[in-house]
Amino acid sequence: MESAIPSHLTTTRCRHRRVDDDYKPPYPSFVARHGAGVSRVVMAYFGVQYRAETAAAPPSTSDFMTLVSRADGPSHWDLAHHVDQAGCANDVFVAYWDDVLRFDSWFEPARLAWTGSGAEGSGRFIEVLRPAIERYETLFSSLGRPEGIAVIAEGMSGEVLEHAYWGGMRDRIPLSQTNEMRSLGKPTLLQDGPRLRVIAQDNLCMIRSGQDWSDTDAAERRMYLDDVEPVLREGMDFLRDQGISIGCYANRYMRLRGTDGVLTEKSYGQSWWQSLSALERWAESHPTHVRIFGAAMKYLSSLGPAAKLRLYHEVTVAAADEQFFEYVGCHAKTGMLAAVS
Repeated sequence: MESAIPSHLTTTRCRHRRVDDDYKPPYPSFVARHGAGVSRVVMAYFGVQYRAETAAAPPSTSDFMTLVSRADGPSHWDLAHHVDQAGCANDVFVAYWDDVLRFDSWFEPARLAWTGSGAEGSGRFIEVLRPAIERYETLFSSLGRPEGIAVIAEGMSGEVLEHAYWGGMRDRIPLSQTNEMRSLGKPTLLQDGPRLRVIAQDNLCMIRSGQDWSDTDAAERRMYLDDVEPVLREGMDFLRDQGISIGCYANRYMRLRGTDGVLTEKSYGQSWWQSLSALERWAESHPTHVRIFGAAMKYLSSLGPAAKLRLYHEVTVAAADEQFFEYVGCHAKTGMLAAVS
């Protein structure tokens, strides 16, 4: 049994884990492992927003492909789609780097192309985190198909200790060994011509939490889509529409698209939180997540090791200077604009 925190990031704790060293999790889970030379990663969300009833979506895919094909482009990217609370369709491209110097050389011309003068006709946004490796964690229910930031990791761990208990998410973040990661300050809005910049607070939290039912047989797929997914969607809609009351600034529940643009049997929720503590409180005790957890546990316990559903997440607690949020032509509830509207 390994620790989720790699040995080169392990330090003398002044803040204790929520479980003892002899704890044995009831089922296996795994985390992404980066090479010891990786000190920082980049997660960059590029979005395009348009009216859902529009006959043809704007040419966002070709625009983004032009950007990622440039020198120093991302090591991995994916595309997801959702319709938001304002009835707008959103295509969201997420790009990943493990070399911040490459990203820096790529970003400014990409930013100008995405949210500059060429962005007329649709809303555009850029949301970037570039956390130190000590400030984020991942968790996977199975091996063999990494998603998100894990695609560019060096590999995956063996079975890890810190999971299947409340507090495991925090315990997997290396910085939690010595730092409370308390949220400080409030988001503010800056305007640069048509561009709206949100300056968020220190220790802002982001989660991407995904589901992949593409390997399930007909019976398991029906069980997931009939018994679990509607409860998950209810919770995602609560965070989207009412999350601000509990510290969730914004939430997107999205379906991934394949390289051909067709929706896949993969989804993920992605949300911005005032703090890791606010996310923890929702996960541990809010009725919407209690119902999600209950439905998932009933599903998984009935299938046991035969379950083919794959689950994963990545959670980041970003310092103030590790964040960038910019919006052009988007409605006021888009992403971190909701925190200042």
